[in-house]
Amino acid sequence: MIPLLHLGVGGPPWLDWSVHLDAILLTIALAWAYYYGVTELRPRVSDAGRVRRSQVLLFALGLAALYLAGGTPLHDLGEERLLSAHMAQHLLFTLAAPPLLIAGVPAWLWEWLLLGPVVRPAARFLTRPVVAFSIFNAVLLLTHLPPTVDLALRVGAFHFAAHVTLVITAGLMWWPVLSPLPQLPRLSPPLQMGYLFLQSLLPSVMASFITFADRAVYPFYANAPRLWGISPVEDQQIAGGLMKVAGSIVLWSFMAVIFFKWYAREEADSQGPRWEEVQAELDRLGIEQR
Repeated sequence: MIPLLHLGVGGPPWLDWSVHLDAILLTIALAWAYYYGVTELRPRVSDAGRVRRSQVLLFALGLAALYLAGGTPLHDLGEERLLSAHMAQHLLFTLAAPPLLIAGVPAWLWEWLLLGPVVRPAARFLTRPVVAFSIFNAVLLLTHLPPTVDLALRVGAFHFAAHVTLVITAGLMWWPVLSPLPQLPRLSPPLQMGYLFLQSLLPSVMASFITFADRAVYPFYANAPRLWGISPVEDQQIAGGLMKVAGSIVLWSFMAVIFFKWYAREEADSQGPRWEEVQAELDRLGIEQR
C-alpha cells in the first residue's frame, strides 16, 4: 500500500500480519463518525428516532468486514500472491460490508446525510435502480480487467482508490433493496428479487471467463510467488469459483428472505388485522374496550 502505511511485524511469509495504518485509520474514522452521529448529532435532528442495538451491531460487522478485507493477511495475500485472496477481498467489499453498513445506519441519519438541499438531487439520481445497477457493474468490470488489476497491484494509491470506489458503488447497488428512506425508496419485493437475480447473473459471465481460461489471465499473478503448490491457473479457477458461487449464495439468500417476508405480509394482509393489533391500536388511542 502507500509507503509508511504498511509496517510489517514479522511472521510466516503467507501469514505476515502487518499493520495497515490506512485500514486502521479508515475504520476508526468511520466508527467515530457513526458514534458522533448517533450521540452528538441525534439531539439536533428533528424527529430523530432511537438507535437500536441491532443497528449498532450491523454497523460494527460492516466495519469488521472492511477491516478483514483491507487490514489483515488476506490483503497481503491478495496484493502479493493469490488472485483467489484478491477475489475474496472484493466479495467482502461488495457483498458483505455495504449491506451491513446501510442497515446499521438509522433512517433519520441517512435522511440527514442524503436529503439536504445540496445532496438530494445527486442522491435521487444515483440511487435509481437502473443507474445504481449500471454504475456498480461498470466499476466491477473495469476493476477486473487485466490492465486495471496489474496497475492496482503495482500502484498502492490506485489500489486503495479502486477499493474505495468498489465499496461506494456497491452501496449504490444495494440501495434499491435496503433503502430505509421513502424519499429514496426501495423497489417492490418482486422487483427486488428480479433486480438481485440479474445482479447474480452478470458477475457469473466474468467468473466463467476467469474460471475456464486455459492460461493465467492476469500477468501479475502468473509471475507472483506461489503458495501451497497452487499453480496460477488453479488459483484463477478458485477465484472464479468464489466470484460465482459465493456471490450467488449471498444474493440468492437475500432473494429468499425477501420472498418469504413478502409472502408472510401478503398472507397477513389477506386475513385482515389480528385482534392483538386492534387492541394495541385502541389502547394507543385511549379508547376503553368493553
